[in-house]
Amino acid sequence: MPVVDVCVAGAGPVGLTLAIALRRLGLGVRVVDRAPAAKREARALVVWPRAAEALEALGVLGALRDGAVELGEVTVHGRGRRLGSLVTGWHRSAHRRPLNIEQHDIERLLCAELARLGTEVEWDTEVTDVKVHDDRAEFTLRLPDASVESACAAWIVGCEGTASVVRDRLGIAFEGRRRTGLQVVQGNAEADWPLGHRPGHGHIFLAPHRSLLVFPLPGGGYRFFCFRDDPDPSRTAPPTLDELRELVADTTRLPGLRLSPTEPLWLNRARFSDRIATRLRCGRGLLAGDAAHAWAPVGGHGMNVGILGAHNLAWKLAAVHHGHADERLLDTYGTEQRALALRYIREMRFNFMELPLPPLGYRAFAAAVPLGLSLSRVQQRVDLQLSDLGRSHRGSALSWQRTPRLRRGGGARAGDRMPDARVTTGAPEPVRLHGLLGYDRWTLVLDAARAADDAVRGALEEACARASVPVRILPVTPADPAEARLLGAPGVLRLVRPDGCVGLVAPVDRPEVLAAYLAALAPRPASATAQ
Repeated sequence: MPVVDVCVAGAGPVGLTLAIALRRLGLGVRVVDRAPAAKREARALVVWPRAAEALEALGVLGALRDGAVELGEVTVHGRGRRLGSLVTGWHRSAHRRPLNIEQHDIERLLCAELARLGTEVEWDTEVTDVKVHDDRAEFTLRLPDASVESACAAWIVGCEGTASVVRDRLGIAFEGRRRTGLQVVQGNAEADWPLGHRPGHGHIFLAPHRSLLVFPLPGGGYRFFCFRDDPDPSRTAPPTLDELRELVADTTRLPGLRLSPTEPLWLNRARFSDRIATRLRCGRGLLAGDAAHAWAPVGGHGMNVGILGAHNLAWKLAAVHHGHADERLLDTYGTEQRALALRYIREMRFNFMELPLPPLGYRAFAAAVPLGLSLSRVQQRVDLQLSDLGRSHRGSALSWQRTPRLRRGGGARAGDRMPDARVTTGAPEPVRLHGLLGYDRWTLVLDAARAADDAVRGALEEACARASVPVRILPVTPADPAEARLLGAPGVLRLVRPDGCVGLVAPVDRPEVLAAYLAALAPRPASATAQ
């Protein structure tokens, strides 16, 4: 029989986020990683606002924020001149702006938090085989001394990257193709240039056949990240600092630019494939992060999408494991996460701010940038896309919209992220709504005036009391008319999932709809499951 609830294979940001979330929900977790120790490679850099909200819900964002630099503005250059600036933070969130923090620092901080929860990462320990059964997952581990251990858990989740052994042993295909004509040359360095050094200020340089992103690092210096054409695919060695300097100087049109290495020196050349697993669950085995989906790092969202996936998966896995929800709830993780990844892969193919363009396309795009960045609606749209705050699961089986089509300003629809409006709950000062939600429960948000009706409140309480999952009824009053527009009409209730997405939108005077939604979550009898 299983001696641990969940085995997480892979101690990157996604695996560690998943393990922390599961521990906070009361599950026993074993985390293994084939690397000999914690990594010091820089790799991913940006935590976007929606992922920051997820990490805050798990209680780990504070430590990450202390070691990060907030990115407030990015100046766009082309043709040797300034084309405009992109300003972040247009949308409502306690974490409106992206955070720049090195991936190895994220992993170090998450490892420390996981250790505080009683779980240490088992380094130099690799999953080599997996077999799933109706009630458990059996797996084989290669231990640091090269011996072999046969182990067992109620569930196993592969978070060990694109070469996932868990995915391979579960027989899940990893479909997609290699991205041709694109390589990424990157490195961390100090820059001696005439552009100055403003805290929280980055740059994008556009040029034919390349795009250069320059983002500030928390410890000083910059990450230089160049998407460029691939004239010699056989060239695979990491770039030298001189090669990086020449590439940066040519793209920025600053021939006198000098770069000096940061400590530790990090230089990288990479090529990528766009791939996604055909399914993310096979019985007691699941996939997350790069084991589930991977694409070229255009937009810098790979790690963030993985973190959001872990945030989505953990509460569902805990609910099913504790017997509070039917296993069909786990299937919604796969459909939601695959749909999210497919949207990113599709959208990033049209990210002309970062993808290298031929000369004609470059000239046309560079000519349009000044006008676009001068328009606040364009700034807001770009910021919404980058922040991930506008991402939704509207097509999910878990998203029930039971009201007529909402007008603009009518509040969140089923599947949307619940807005972080300012509300009052009886205290004199307004508070953020997200601070009142909980990762360990569902939250029924409704207007306080309607909740004061004893008949309405009683019917809703009865529906929640019969639920198999924990539900908190939260009557709120918008702080002002602007906040009221975020929350929508007072006659509509919203049942918010533990991950902050809206599951149900329905009239407040129709408690039978709420009861039906909650009943659909409940575990089915064994006879029904067998049918």
